[in-house]
Amino acid sequence: MNESPANWCEVALGEICEFKYGKSLPDAIRAGGNVPVFGSNGVVGQHNESITVAPVIVVGRKGSLGEVNFSSVPCWPIDTTYYIDSTATGADLRWLAYRLAGLGLTKLNKAAAVPGLNREDAYRKRLLLPPLAEQRRIAEVLDRVEALRAKRRAAVAQLDTLTQSIFLDLFGDPITNPKGWPTVEFSQICERVTVGIVVKPASYYVPKGIPALRSLNVKPGKILMEDLVYFSETDNETKLAKTRLKAGDIVLVRSGQPGTAAVVPPELDGINAIDLLIATPAREKCDTTFLCAFFNSSGGRGLVLSSQRGQVQKHLNVGSLNEAVIPFPPLQTQREFARRIAAVDKLKSAHRASLAKLDALFASLQHRAFRGEL
Repeated sequence: MNESPANWCEVALGEICEFKYGKSLPDAIRAGGNVPVFGSNGVVGQHNESITVAPVIVVGRKGSLGEVNFSSVPCWPIDTTYYIDSTATGADLRWLAYRLAGLGLTKLNKAAAVPGLNREDAYRKRLLLPPLAEQRRIAEVLDRVEALRAKRRAAVAQLDTLTQSIFLDLFGDPITNPKGWPTVEFSQICERVTVGIVVKPASYYVPKGIPALRSLNVKPGKILMEDLVYFSETDNETKLAKTRLKAGDIVLVRSGQPGTAAVVPPELDGINAIDLLIATPAREKCDTTFLCAFFNSSGGRGLVLSSQRGQVQKHLNVGSLNEAVIPFPPLQTQREFARRIAAVDKLKSAHRASLAKLDALFASLQHRAFRGEL
């Protein structure tokens, strides 16, 4: 440990708190009251009685091991968790929650099949313990910054809902088509509708190379770049050439969350897709921002998934997508929608940049606070 204030002492985590075991509470017997039920990664339900006092720290034991959640009210942590309340520590619980989050508990996995946190491993973690009054002061400072971060996150979340609000305002529900837009078959407004390679091509994967998108990378209106797989440049250019993506293509999830759509950005031009539908819109006929929002609306997705069988399908295929009949507003109206969404996206970017600065400030304050430099 580095030099610390004279009245701080170095301790093992197990010297200052006990990780109590959560208690099983199956879904079927949760009463749905006002008591939160916590799993390893946060609230998973409601009940009418608690097993803790308040406040309480909940630590993931199985699954999302080491994840730290905080409840200001009595709660019921289930058996995939540990919990710490005032019966299990003399430390300030808000300070301890912040400190636990920075101790690296998520890396203490001893179970090979199911991730699990052994509390004896956690107890051996070393930390600096300030006096109780100093713990409370540190928690108050971090709370103020965390409140600002929460407000910024809420603003971003509200902006995320604006796309569908603007879509419904301009176009109405695609299923009822209240504005009476003419309809077209989806194939009539696309240059290409195909499916990415559908057989899991494990033999093609390489540690580094050209990335490929899978369904887990496609979320409503955005593409996540985590957990990518890679093809060699040669395979991507030859064996998989027919399914390479173009900037502006729309990729759609086939199963799981069928119809979930995102637009391929310029930086992903030329990569591939695994078990995703790929649509290349005819730019002179339609706007990609409009089409993506259409699929991500509950009405648009439901219309496409039920178009061929009269009931919602669990799997989207090329045939049903090509033959889906959809309301089709004038291109000028589609482009007006795209302009509004671009303005929203610009605002989102500003909020996210501000949030990134607050995140950096919070990390810096934590680092200094736990070294006694705040």
